[in-house]
Amino acid sequence: MTEVVKIDKQDGIGILTLNRPESLNALTQELARYIADSLIELDKASNVSGIVLTGAGDRSFCAGVDLEEALTVKVEEIEGWFGTICNIYRQILLTDKPVIAALNGVAAGGGFQMALVSDQRIAHHQTKMGQPEINAGIPSIMGSYWMSLHLGWSKNQELSMTGRLLGGEEGQQLGLINHLVKKDELITKACSVASEFSQKPPNAWKRTKHRFREIALSGFEEAFRAGVLGQQEAYAKGEPQKIMTAFLQKKLK
Repeated sequence: MTEVVKIDKQDGIGILTLNRPESLNALTQELARYIADSLIELDKASNVSGIVLTGAGDRSFCAGVDLEEALTVKVEEIEGWFGTICNIYRQILLTDKPVIAALNGVAAGGGFQMALVSDQRIAHHQTKMGQPEINAGIPSIMGSYWMSLHLGWSKNQELSMTGRLLGGEEGQQLGLINHLVKKDELITKACSVASEFSQKPPNAWKRTKHRFREIALSGFEEAFRAGVLGQQEAYAKGEPQKIMTAFLQKKLK
């Protein structure tokens, strides 16, 4: 059985790769748990000074939740299902070591949100990113919360309510992308940034990251509750199921 995550080490940097390229590295419950557990493992590892988060293949960093799995979720299961996904974001924030997102392709929905809570985001010119959930009948609530930490109200509303994906250059112009590089330089640059951060005075780095963590988590529980309620209502009305079914049937043709 193929491992859903891979962990490699390069000059003291742990490279955590989402390994479902055939499904655009979409998040299943299994993958979400492995990501969170791997982050804990790498944060504890004495031979790792920083972490790079990326996706297998050259098409996608992470395309969001796995639609085939999402289609089977029942209303009463949504809180637990959504909680498993959101635990990734919490764990990225709780990781004391630098976490750099290397966006090797599409970063959508939950994939985009993983990037938003990372310490920096590296992308290439063909990278696409954004919050397309609304187009699948799912309210864009957790994503709009994370975007509020990066963007003003107007741009956040636009991206949350249209589901439009940004290109790498626009993402950089908006301040969402820290470095835009050639595709074949992505991992090298991400490792370089992680290494640079890891060499900062350790206590100053730790306390600075802790403060950003406190700010980010201050509204997390409220956004989570709102996200659960929004998805429960959407699923009860059947909107996401209809849209996802139509999309998956179209893929099979």
